[in-house]
Amino acid sequence: MNATVRPDVDVYIQEALSQTAQWLPRWLDQVSVSLKNLEATEPGVMERKALNQARLEADRHRESMVAAFRHELETATKGPAGTAGAGKTGVSFDELELMGDDQVQETVEFARLQQVVEMALEDLDVELTARICSALGLTQINPDANPLRPSAFIGALSRAMKADKVDASVRGRWLKAGAAALGEQLSGVFLALIERLDQSGVRPVGFGVTRPFAASRGGDTRPMSAATGPRSRRDETTTMKPGTRSAAGDPLLTLDQLHRLLVGNLGSGEAAEPGVPVPQVNQAMVRNLASEVVSLMMRQITEDKRILQPIRDILHGMKPALLDLARDDPRFFADRHNPARRLLDAIIERSLGFKTEAESGYAPFAAEVRGIQRALLRAGDDVPQRFPALLERLQQFSSRAVEPSQEARGLAVNTLVRVEQRNLLAERLVHEFRDLKDFPKAPGVVRRFLTGPWAQVVAQARLEEGARPPLLPAEAASRRYTEVINDLLWSCQVGLASLNRPRLVKVIPVILRTLREGLDSIDYPRAATEGFFQALMGLHEAAYKTQRPGVPEDNPPSRQDMEDVSMWMQSQEAKDTGFMTDLPPETQPPAYENTQPLPPGELPDARGTDSRVPVEFTVGAWFEMPLDGVTTRCQITWASPHGTLFLFNTVSGKSVSMTRRNLDRLIDQDRLRMVARQSVVDEALDAVAQQALQNSSSSGKA
Repeated sequence: MNATVRPDVDVYIQEALSQTAQWLPRWLDQVSVSLKNLEATEPGVMERKALNQARLEADRHRESMVAAFRHELETATKGPAGTAGAGKTGVSFDELELMGDDQVQETVEFARLQQVVEMALEDLDVELTARICSALGLTQINPDANPLRPSAFIGALSRAMKADKVDASVRGRWLKAGAAALGEQLSGVFLALIERLDQSGVRPVGFGVTRPFAASRGGDTRPMSAATGPRSRRDETTTMKPGTRSAAGDPLLTLDQLHRLLVGNLGSGEAAEPGVPVPQVNQAMVRNLASEVVSLMMRQITEDKRILQPIRDILHGMKPALLDLARDDPRFFADRHNPARRLLDAIIERSLGFKTEAESGYAPFAAEVRGIQRALLRAGDDVPQRFPALLERLQQFSSRAVEPSQEARGLAVNTLVRVEQRNLLAERLVHEFRDLKDFPKAPGVVRRFLTGPWAQVVAQARLEEGARPPLLPAEAASRRYTEVINDLLWSCQVGLASLNRPRLVKVIPVILRTLREGLDSIDYPRAATEGFFQALMGLHEAAYKTQRPGVPEDNPPSRQDMEDVSMWMQSQEAKDTGFMTDLPPETQPPAYENTQPLPPGELPDARGTDSRVPVEFTVGAWFEMPLDGVTTRCQITWASPHGTLFLFNTVSGKSVSMTRRNLDRLIDQDRLRMVARQSVVDEALDAVAQQALQNSSSSGKA
């Protein structure tokens, strides 16, 4: 779907927006009635007051909530495909630690509301989406193409409450009291929209055949995850039944328990067994919940197919030592500076660099990790004290493995910094050149030369002079390279230059000598500019032989995109950085096998519009890309401040640099795939938080 909604769908969006003034006040009325009923039966004085306050707030915010919701829904439907559901339930592990109790409760109630509403709208959502896709010109259902899906309304409601400055505790009570009523009200909205589409003659489309990964334009640029394993996170978070218990018979981890474990106030107010001191009960509860978190985290990690199976087996073997540590340090997994957490992160991060067991460097790495596992499982009471030494051992091993390439990597980074500086300065110079009076009158071949190699020449000269200023400013190379531009632009206009042949004869040698000197100063390939010099000499010859006034047509006309200034490197710079030059057009088949079909929501529409998930090229992210004809895993180890250049390193230390433009082209050709956006341990802990949220929303307890 395009970044903006098509006009033939906008009319239905406006219809949905206009209905807000009717259904949202009705929903708030229902919330108010429900809160009043709860207040009447609530035995606790404090909760009764809180319910009363929430009811009064529902009445007070009736009008302002309508305006806030309409604004949020309109904003969401105008965004790119996929953003209308930005309010979808979710909580990260890091966010949870920073939340207050009211925010935790609100998150749980929001998850429950989403479940209730999506179940109430399930059939209507399919019917509406089938018609919206038809109105968009699609030939099959693509749920992400529908800007009016349930998650858009739910997300807009959540954002509207916050924008209208409704307190978190009030929001949570509204959501709890109004879940069923919201499903009822939105059912009416969806029915009205379906009827309107039917009256307009829009016929629903059907579901298409699932397409394989490589057949999709743009591919799947989201990170691969443990969901590709034998048991996915989705399975774990959607198969729980209310009131279910763990295999040991203990209640499942809830979001409130996890939050209290992280902030250190677990057990406050808990009832103790007769004769057992409260601190003992609290300590036992903390240890049990910490062990539960470690077990869930390790299950996510050891089922993650991005990690080779032998390494996963070794990590699974380390679980007893981590459980021992959790008894002494229940929150070690939340501390990124903890030696055990750092050791786990370091093992997994390095393991992501290996796609197969046959790759160079894998065998010694696996042996080293196996040795660390044995050291952790050795009998003794000092397991927590072993982690710092084992972390240092792994760091020394990793340093030895990449030591031969460290100097080359440092050179690559320094070179890329210099290249970006020169290219950014060259871009500014291009704008200066285009503002010159005679620039538009020059033939295309000259304009292309000035905005290409000559901008690099002047930029390089200015940077060098900034570091080492010349003794006499008049002798500065950058000054001569800039001054020659006016003579060049004048001399290439045949009709104009032919009127002053003495000047032409005088400036031609200076122009040619200065241009050659400048190009040689940046080691620009002579073969790449021979065509320009031949054309320039032809223009000079024509100007010398004729005295006909007038400016001839630019033949051939310029084909240059005036805003498209490509990144350029000297040959030695490209060698030092492993620079991947401009990629050829898409003439090769995709680099990945058709192993996974795309879910229906990820199918590209029949008109070839782009619905890819935007890729964030952040330092630390792992990708798979073709290098020397082999699909290889590389990690971004450096990104330029302006995001124009990126340095990748393989696990063996090989450096590869690319421009953002080339990375985007690889994505377009299905030849670049994200493996991991962030730490796998972070992802596993986020999955634990999601599991706890699902347990809470399903069980009726926060």
